Amino acid sequence: MTPEHTTTEPVAVIEGLRVEIGGRTVLDGVDLRLRPGRITALTGGSGSGKTTTGLALLGEYPPGARVTGRVRAQRGLIGYVPQHPAAVLNPARRVGALLTDIARTRVRHLPRSRRRAAARERVLDALARVRLPADGRLLRRFPHQLSGGQQQRVVLAQMLLLGARAVVADEPTTGQDALTKRGVVDLLADVARQGIAVLLLSHDRDVVRALADEVVVLHDGRVRDAAPAALPATRTPLGGTGSGEALLDVRALVARHGRTTVLDRVSLTVRTGECLAVVGRSGSGKTTLARCLSGLHPRHDGAVLLGGRTLPPGLRDRSRSRLAEVQYVFQDAKAAFDAYRPVLDQVARTAVRLRGAAPAAARREALTLLAALGLAAEEAARRPGALSGGELQRAALARAALARPGVLLCDEITSGLDPRSRDTVLTLLDGLLRSGRVEALILITHDLDTAARAHRIAVMDAGRVVETGPTPRVLAAPEHPFTRELLAARPPASVPGTPVC
Repeated sequence: MTPEHTTTEPVAVIEGLRVEIGGRTVLDGVDLRLRPGRITALTGGSGSGKTTTGLALLGEYPPGARVTGRVRAQRGLIGYVPQHPAAVLNPARRVGALLTDIARTRVRHLPRSRRRAAARERVLDALARVRLPADGRLLRRFPHQLSGGQQQRVVLAQMLLLGARAVVADEPTTGQDALTKRGVVDLLADVARQGIAVLLLSHDRDVVRALADEVVVLHDGRVRDAAPAALPATRTPLGGTGSGEALLDVRALVARHGRTTVLDRVSLTVRTGECLAVVGRSGSGKTTLARCLSGLHPRHDGAVLLGGRTLPPGLRDRSRSRLAEVQYVFQDAKAAFDAYRPVLDQVARTAVRLRGAAPAAARREALTLLAALGLAAEEAARRPGALSGGELQRAALARAALARPGVLLCDEITSGLDPRSRDTVLTLLDGLLRSGRVEALILITHDLDTAARAHRIAVMDAGRVVETGPTPRVLAAPEHPFTRELLAARPPASVPGTPVC
């Protein structure tokens, strides 16, 4: 798709790469070549070795890894945009400072009197190229005040400012709405047109189809010749009818980041047995809403009632039983785990701490739930760094479910999963709702196929709920202009059985 760049000399080469960790083979004989102006897509299920391959280009491997084969970066800097962008953004620096520091290193050849203006011009240009507003409000924010999609675009801007000759994009459209996803596709295509090599690590079949010049499929650390067929999506609502009495009542919720209003009089009702999907573009306030409900953003106005009782706004004001009532599964699962303790211990601790379960019983219950999500006991016994992003996301879901919450908040929990793993997670959520183990479910998602499994959809834009209603009606006959725009940005439906390449 980028014929103007016909240089055959590769920017980076991987030859016969084999990676073993604790006797387990993570990669086995992987070969890869990244060429200027071309986009190579590396696909495969969670845990197939995609991220390990991408990090190998940067000379980084998991602790204790035994590595054979060759990895050569032959032409300049290789940038890396991780699946969880907050991990590489300094939480103590504002966005403007993060970008300006890099821009200054690129203008040192200019006279001192021109450097400040030149650096700012580069920052504004980079922001425009990643579809971020070049205004003072965004530049003054800290990384934690940005949505996941905004954080990812800031990291992309850093790579552009650094002048990378190759970019490894690890699930760059994960957790992004259809409008923003389309912008990222355009951005990566533009990056390639400028002669930069791109390695795209992605589960998203539509993004791979739109971008890739070459597709490489990994399965259990080995290269396969063809991509797996897509699983047909089911549209059956999670949890059955969802027609119980009102459980969660959100009344005129207002929340701010500093002086910026991010939630503007948001009101919602969720019934027992119901699944509500909250959709909207990145930065619309979806995650802030979840943080208010879970007690992580206590400074807000309005009221939140659960089971007819006012829910204290902050975690410190909630008893253990009230903490258990609302559980939050984060978009960035890696940041939600202690890096030095086995995953199983952290999952089981929820039942001990919030329900008073005996440690042995909690451990057995955790193992059963993790196995249902596709995580074997051997994998669960490892530390978080030894698991893939998708595996950690499933572990985070198991940990929250063990609290047996009234309301389970899931923030983009399927966005980093391949279709088969996503179907597994949705099937488990369906079982949790039907069994009553979870009374109600709120899915914060950009994936409209996932949202289609909800009973109702709430659409957010600029901190407000602009439309809400039964899922079939909202998807088939949207009433608000923004909802129509969001649905129009969806890629064409994939044909079941068609390989991504």
